[in-house]
Amino acid sequence: MANTLFDSLFAPLAKRKDTLLILADGREISGRDFLGMVARQAHALRAAGLGQGDRIAVQIAKSPEALATYGAALALGAVFLPLNTAYTADEVDYFLGNATPKVFLCDGAKADALAPVAARHGAQLLTLNSDGSGSLAVAARSQPDTITPAKCGPDDLAALLYTSGTTGRSKGAMLTHGNLLSNAEVLRSAWRFTRRDVLLHALPIFHTHGLFVASNLCLLTGGRMIFLPGFDLEAVLRLLPQATTMMGVPTFYTRLLDDPRLDRDLVGHMRLFISGSAPLLAETHRDFEARTGQRILERYGMTETNMNTSNPYDGDRRAGTVGQPLPGVELRVMKGEAEVAPGDVGVIEVRGPNVFKGYWQMPDKTREELRADGWFITGDLGQVDAKGYVTIVGRAKDLVISGGFNIYPKELELLLDEVPGVLESAVIGLPHPDFGEAVFAVLVPQKGAELQPENVLAALQDRVARFKQPKGAVILAELPRNTMGKVQKNLLRDQFRDWFL
Repeated sequence: MANTLFDSLFAPLAKRKDTLLILADGREISGRDFLGMVARQAHALRAAGLGQGDRIAVQIAKSPEALATYGAALALGAVFLPLNTAYTADEVDYFLGNATPKVFLCDGAKADALAPVAARHGAQLLTLNSDGSGSLAVAARSQPDTITPAKCGPDDLAALLYTSGTTGRSKGAMLTHGNLLSNAEVLRSAWRFTRRDVLLHALPIFHTHGLFVASNLCLLTGGRMIFLPGFDLEAVLRLLPQATTMMGVPTFYTRLLDDPRLDRDLVGHMRLFISGSAPLLAETHRDFEARTGQRILERYGMTETNMNTSNPYDGDRRAGTVGQPLPGVELRVMKGEAEVAPGDVGVIEVRGPNVFKGYWQMPDKTREELRADGWFITGDLGQVDAKGYVTIVGRAKDLVISGGFNIYPKELELLLDEVPGVLESAVIGLPHPDFGEAVFAVLVPQKGAELQPENVLAALQDRVARFKQPKGAVILAELPRNTMGKVQKNLLRDQFRDWFL
């Protein structure tokens, strides 16, 4: 029995004398040297007590050594649990208490604050810093640079990823070796990735996008990564000429568009730009194409499923949609137990080899959201047109019910974003004494524009039914977002909760 993921992603590096990682300072790391780093870490982690089936939680800055920790966990048959580097000690306490990892890896600068948290939950604390130093690095230095991986099949757990937890406690999605490998194999074909590709990688690696979509895909195909610690505009503009592909969140593309150096000459050699993790404004899609001649490919995925749909590599990449279901992925739109007609709005459900195994330590929640026949209830509201293109309308929890009428925020956001002077908007429901909930709009102005909320709302009067029209609006300099660019509507609802009361 082999090790499903390690054998596909990391073992082939033994034959790679060529470059795998290109770093921001110009240093390069070959595939073979990187695999040696993985092996030394795996031996050090084993010596620290990490074994097959154990969890290893990591809250560390992005670096080659941080990526190697993922490979080391796979080699040992352990379950990899990456945590957002912005989480506080109190938040980490919940994750360690829920996942009960054998080892907790953190930045040395946070060790004093996190040591009591690790001790409380019985986790061995090790450190790894952004420059590759730390107690794990010291322990790994004298270890062998080869390792025989533990035996792991497609159904064995590879990773535990917690949802963002915008409502209630975060849930740990259990992802198997088969889940992750099947998705990487599908994306290799769908997006035409080969060993000739060089991916500009500026995403974090504590999230599905940067770790499982970007890194797994390059490891699987034998390509190279320009491995940046984060999105730095100057570094991205400087290194784009060396890349063939780039994955990003929408804010990457808006920041590039804000710089006049982005033009057709700079990106003329690029094969593919991909966007995900948050909705890409149709305006951004159109502006990017007008400036560069490149049509961004938008796709749709989730923590629990990795990628579900994608606009086509060859064919019509439609602004405002997330494309069609990927090969092997089934998708349907439901109202209750019935599938809706094409074009109607309902809750998106997906089924396929990419769909997770369930929620860690939450059997009731698993039964609520993962049907016995394999369909996962995503909680996303969407519609599918006659050609199979999927449009995300919003989250079911963001649905506004005002005076008994269902109102989909995305419909209004698209209209508000068309109003002159509006850069973007977020529509939420707020408590209202007469209607139960009332529609409320949060508006962000374009640079140099002076917006009056009442004027923006007036522009909608003849465009949507009266019951859908926002009953109030406010101007903010920017919308609150998480690290992956998703608008945190829960924070807006909290901030303006008493507006109508």
